[in-house]
Amino acid sequence: MGTPELKAIRQAAEKGEAISCEPALHVLGASSADLPEIFAAASLVRNRYFGNRVSLCSIFSAQSGACSEDCAFCAQASCHDTESEIHPLCSSESLAEAFEEATELPVTHLGIVTSGCALSEEGVERLCAVIAKKSHPRVHWCASLGCLDYELLCRLKSAGLKRFHHNLETAPGYFSQICTTHSFDLRLETVRRAKQAGLEVCCGGIFGLGETNEHRVELALLIAREGVESIPLNFLIPIPGTRLEKMEALKPLEILRIVSMFRLTNPTTEVRVCAGRVHLGDLQSMLYFAGANAMMTGRLLTVDGSGVERDIKMLKALEVQNDF
Repeated sequence: MGTPELKAIRQAAEKGEAISCEPALHVLGASSADLPEIFAAASLVRNRYFGNRVSLCSIFSAQSGACSEDCAFCAQASCHDTESEIHPLCSSESLAEAFEEATELPVTHLGIVTSGCALSEEGVERLCAVIAKKSHPRVHWCASLGCLDYELLCRLKSAGLKRFHHNLETAPGYFSQICTTHSFDLRLETVRRAKQAGLEVCCGGIFGLGETNEHRVELALLIAREGVESIPLNFLIPIPGTRLEKMEALKPLEILRIVSMFRLTNPTTEVRVCAGRVHLGDLQSMLYFAGANAMMTGRLLTVDGSGVERDIKMLKALEVQNDF
C-alpha cells in the first residue's frame, strides 16, 4: 500500500485490529484505483476471524404495515401512501410453518419481523409458545419486534430465541432527519436491553438516506462499542410513496466501500449484507472480497431480494463454504 493512510489500514488488518475514525473516512473516500488494496485488507480481516465461510439468513414478515412510526424510508409507515401489504400478526401455525420451511434452506437464522414500534405482549407470548416447540440444530430463531422492554426480551430468551434484530438505522446526528416519532436513544436502549437479557444482537443500519460519510463512520464506531454479534447493512431501495422516493440509489463501488469500512472497524463481528444488494448488479460477488461474511437471502419485507438458488450458485462459484 502506497500512501500512509493505506499503509495504516494494511497494518491494522495484519494485526486483526480495528481501524479508527480517520482511516475509516479514508476508506469511504478512496479512489477506485485504491479499492483493490482496501479489499485485500478487508479480506484479510474477514478470513482471519471467519475463514472461507459465508452464512445466510432469511426473514418472515409476521405482521405487516399500518405502522405508527414515520421512518422516511419505510413503505409500512401509515403516513406513507404505498402499496405495502397490511396484515395483523399471523397465526401460531403460520409461524411454525415458516420455521419448517426455513429448515429446508441453507440458512442459519430465521428472522420473524413485525411492523410497529413494538410487538404487543400478547404477540410476544404467541411467538414464545411457537419458539419453545420448534427447534433445529442448524436454524436458529431470530426476531425483529421493535422497541421491547427488558421483561419481554427475557421471556423470548427463555423460550429459545437466540438473536434479536434491532437496527439503529443511521447515526445519532442524522436520526431526527429520518424519524421523529421515536428517538435514537430508545433504539440504542433496546439494543442494550437485548444484550442484558442474554440475547445475541443483530444491529446495523440503512445507507443512502442522505447521510454523510461522517455519519456512516459514526454509526460504525458506535456499533463497535456496543459489541453486537452481527451487523446487517442495508442500502436504500427508494419506494414510491415514501418521503425518500426520489432519493438516488447508491452506486456499486460506494456500497462496497461501506462494506469494507464496516469490516475494518468491526473486525470480529459478522458483517451481513441485506436489502439493496440489487444495486450491485454484476458486482454482487465482490461483497465477499469487500469483507462481508454473511447475507440475507430470499424475499425481503416490501421489496424483492435475491433468490436463494442464485445466491447458492454465486457462493459455489466463489468456492466458499455454506450450509448447503
